[in-house]
Amino acid sequence: MKEFELKYGCNPNQKPAKIFMAGEGELPVHILSGRPGYINFLDALNSWQLVKELKAALNMPAAASFKHVSPTSAAVGIPLSAELKKAVFEDDIEGLDDSPLACAYARARGTDRLCSFGDWAALSDICDATTAKMIKREVSDGVIAPGYTEEALAILKTKRNGNYNIVQIDTDYVPAPVEHKDVYGITFEQGRNNFEINAALLSNIVTEKKDMPESAVRDLIISLITLKYTQSNSVCFATDGQAIGVGAGQQSRIHCTRLAGSKADTWFLRQYEKVLELPFREDLGRPGRDNVIDGYINQNEEDVCADGIWQKYFTRRPEPLTAEEKAAFLASRDGTALGSDAFFPFADNIERAHKSGVKYIAEPGGSIRDDAVIDCCNKYGIAMAFTGMRLFHH
Repeated sequence: MKEFELKYGCNPNQKPAKIFMAGEGELPVHILSGRPGYINFLDALNSWQLVKELKAALNMPAAASFKHVSPTSAAVGIPLSAELKKAVFEDDIEGLDDSPLACAYARARGTDRLCSFGDWAALSDICDATTAKMIKREVSDGVIAPGYTEEALAILKTKRNGNYNIVQIDTDYVPAPVEHKDVYGITFEQGRNNFEINAALLSNIVTEKKDMPESAVRDLIISLITLKYTQSNSVCFATDGQAIGVGAGQQSRIHCTRLAGSKADTWFLRQYEKVLELPFREDLGRPGRDNVIDGYINQNEEDVCADGIWQKYFTRRPEPLTAEEKAAFLASRDGTALGSDAFFPFADNIERAHKSGVKYIAEPGGSIRDDAVIDCCNKYGIAMAFTGMRLFHH
């Protein structure tokens, strides 16, 4: 297949629309089910590159959840604790620990469940039945993987009355070294960003603290590869083999850090005992629970514990989560990694990162205020590496 006609482009009024190979050769994708759209393919192809690079860098199965051309999270296949399984609504999945790919998906899809609503999933390895069962019950637009077991494909084909978007990609496909993009009728050309992210990139540690354990190196690599495919400006918090907070597309670096940090804090607090034990009504679905948990933790649009409101969600009125409880629990979190796609221009980013337990940072360096940023890291005992490599993605 050399081209594939799309229903429309980014919006219904943008027609005609298609994906095609401008030169020789066939499209490297096969549509096994459904009819993916323009944004679906943008998410699919970006997310595939992310998980492919994670697998190559860390030699572990990887998964990503994408929404509007940025990842909500990416993760590798590390087993989940009992608390995390419950926090991401996967504690009922039999055989989860036996499938590293399923563990990676559980982590990636469970990190920021509000933003992953209606996502696109990417898998670095052949999709197995355990992973397919988890994908089937989520609100999701589609999945891309190098292949699917017969059982997994049968499971996924029952989703959306048989119309779920299932894409298989050719792992041997290598894109051209130069890429093009049209904007306002004008064609842009640039070399593809084939820069390899690995442990060697973290060797230039510029802070007083020099120690970076293997787990921190792993998490920084996850953070940086995630940023490589995140709309800039962007900052990514990571721990325990997964991105736990992605701040994407903000014009100010501190707003990236605040957004990513608040998502990381919410991820941590989802594993707090009071949150895990919320007495949900049985008729409240998974997306509804996500909204209520976010409201319970962050006290957003409505007070879910208020009389006349809690009855919609719970079998009994839960005790509110106090600011003191949240602060004490978050203060116990430590060892988080943070990556930035460009240098930190001010030390306020480090101050915010410290509040979410950050102890390891990777950023390009090169700001006229590098000294102030380094001094702030030293104040909190943070180890920071200058990578010398910017990772803007647009």
